[in-house]
Amino acid sequence: MTVRKDKLLVVDIEATCWEGYNAPPGQTNEILEIGICLLDLQTYDVSAKRSLLVTPTESIISPFCTELTSITPELVEAEGMSFEAACKILEHDYDSRNRMWASWGAFDRDIFRKQCRRRDVRYPFNGKHANLKRVYMDTMGERVGLHRALQTFSIHFAGTAHRGHDDAYNTALLLARLLDEYGLNILRRRGL
Repeated sequence: MTVRKDKLLVVDIEATCWEGYNAPPGQTNEILEIGICLLDLQTYDVSAKRSLLVTPTESIISPFCTELTSITPELVEAEGMSFEAACKILEHDYDSRNRMWASWGAFDRDIFRKQCRRRDVRYPFNGKHANLKRVYMDTMGERVGLHRALQTFSIHFAGTAHRGHDDAYNTALLLARLLDEYGLNILRRRGL
């Protein structure tokens, strides 16, 4: 499969969660928000920042989850969509099946795959995924969280932490800085 090399999709997932991170009986961790933006691989400009709120069907939004993410049941009721509809937006509006995508860590890729299998929904991405936490570690020689990595480059976090669109945007800013300093080769090992 040939992937488009004009832009990279940067994705951040927020999922239903509970204090202690163990789902109560009868509930499962599922995607609540898909944050996405595009990173131009020539200019390193970040664009098309968007939040896709997904209505949970296998769990509820706990008070802990709302405290962590600021996503309330009322917000999702007003703006949420089905998981299948969100996946179709990724394919249609972002050409996600034909572009490499990236996230901070492997959690986003793994939860997407599991939820697609559980719901019998076509996986909206191709196999070209870059774990940017790993890219950062390989490039900079240290294992840190996103906020610490941003500080290394004097990038101030913009927006609300643990909101998908803001986390995706800040991750894209960090990747743009890494690419500007170290070149596209840091992604070539991941299939770009």
